[in-house]
This record gives sequence, C-alpha cells and structure tokens, in this order.
Amino acid sequence: MEMPGIQGKRVIVVFWKNSTENPFEVFSNLKNFCLSYPKFSYNTISNYLSKAKVAYENQEIRIERKNIISKPKPAPEPRIRKIVPVLRRVMLKDAYDEQNDLEYWLGRPVKERAAAVTYIISQSLAKGQRMDKTKLIKKRMYA
Repeated sequence: MEMPGIQGKRVIVVFWKNSTENPFEVFSNLKNFCLSYPKFSYNTISNYLSKAKVAYENQEIRIERKNIISKPKPAPEPRIRKIVPVLRRVMLKDAYDEQNDLEYWLGRPVKERAAAVTYIISQSLAKGQRMDKTKLIKKRMYA
C-alpha cells in the first residue's frame, strides 16, 4: 500500500543519542545536515540511506529518511470473517444429540475414535497419574 502524501518528498530525521535537551532534528535534505555538521561525510551517509534504505547509526547519532505524510491515512478496511460459525437451533426435546453423536463417531475410523477416547480420559487424570487398565480387554486393532 502506498503512503498518502507528496510523492517522493522526504526529510532527514536526526536522533542525537547523547543529547537530552534537543534529541531530534529534522532537515529538508541531507546536504543541509552535512553543511550544519561538517564532521559527518555526505557520501558515507548518502550511501547508507539510499542503497539499502538502512539508517546510518554510530555511537552518537542515528539518521533516517522519512516520507512526508501530507494527507490523513485511509481507514483500514474491515476484516471479513472467513470462518462461518456452525449453528443448529432445535428444541431441546427434539435434539436427538445422542443419536447424532453415535452416527458421527461410527462414521470415523477406529484409530481416530480410540485417540479421542484416550484424549478424553487423559483430561480427567491428574498430572503424572496413569490410567487404570485393569478393566480393559486388549484386542488387536486393524485399520
């Protein structure tokens, strides 16, 4: 998305790390900054800011180019919900949930049913507690 504002108009934002009095300065271009502070090399800073669009930074200063925004940003588009809630409204006496549940689980593979039962049992166990398997009849499952 393109930023609203004047096309191509940018400023130089200078953050002085050691200055508490005036930590930020804004210049209309890099040349004006370098003329104001001759100890900084125009070519070095220009290479940083133009090629990789990376801020120039050292121990005392951070320099960035920022776009001028002259118009308000457009309102974000509302997010469209992609997951549709599944809903079934019936009278409680007419629900027949037991029959619907039985039909659903009988239609699932044996391994999935066994995994669901194991998961439900594991939720009722305390941490470190093991399932009592004395009442189980072991049968070989074929899938």
